[in-house]
Amino acid sequence: MTTVAPTPATVATTAEVCVAACADTYRDSGEVLAHAVGIIPSLGARLAKLTTAPDLVLSDGEAFFLSGPPMPGDTAAPAPTIEGWAPFRRIFDILATGRRQSMMGASQIDRHGNQNISLIGDWDRPTKQLIGVRGAPGNTANHRVDYWVARHSPRVFVESVDMVSGVGTDRAAEAGLEHHRLGVIVTNLAVLGFDADGIVTVLSVHPGVDPQLVADSTGFALDASAAPLTRTPDAEELRLIRDVLDPRGTRSREVAD
Repeated sequence: MTTVAPTPATVATTAEVCVAACADTYRDSGEVLAHAVGIIPSLGARLAKLTTAPDLVLSDGEAFFLSGPPMPGDTAAPAPTIEGWAPFRRIFDILATGRRQSMMGASQIDRHGNQNISLIGDWDRPTKQLIGVRGAPGNTANHRVDYWVARHSPRVFVESVDMVSGVGTDRAAEAGLEHHRLGVIVTNLAVLGFDADGIVTVLSVHPGVDPQLVADSTGFALDASAAPLTRTPDAEELRLIRDVLDPRGTRSREVAD
């Protein structure tokens, strides 16, 4: 790959901190198919492929597996080679054998990690119809799932979701889901995880964010007072994000600084 002149070192933006946090979810994940929903999660998967997870499998978002990520900032770099083909029916086989790792969005999440992307309001007469459960039940039953929330607020982090799309830790335990694994929830304010009882906890707060804001922006009790700072991307990661993977700055569409 042609070396791109690095951007002068500056403080990482919140969007770039979020990209690195998303990349960390794939660290040392091995040869699994990355499924990332959103600009920042997609950039995170691509950054992981170039750094800590070289065996990670990327797709074009449809049916082709690629040798590497698109790199619009390196005009001399060849387009990624198509190395495999997986039509939609094969994705279910990959999913069911655990050879996939997903970072999905969420319209609602409760303290147990139950996720809703289907509807808001009463089931019989919802106030908002969303996208439906999609692949959330199968994903959470069969392989690791992380979540990306671009706007951390009490409307997203709620006491009880209006419908369960992605299965949380409490329901997974009740159902005996052997392969259920929730990883982390990356938001524009913090990185959340799950304690030994499967309850949402704060793993880190992003630089420049008041820990009290994290608590105030959550619809259930959440203590962020002792949380460390989320790590900032190093110089090489910043170069890759800014100059190779996202020179047009599309990451700022999801998280503005």
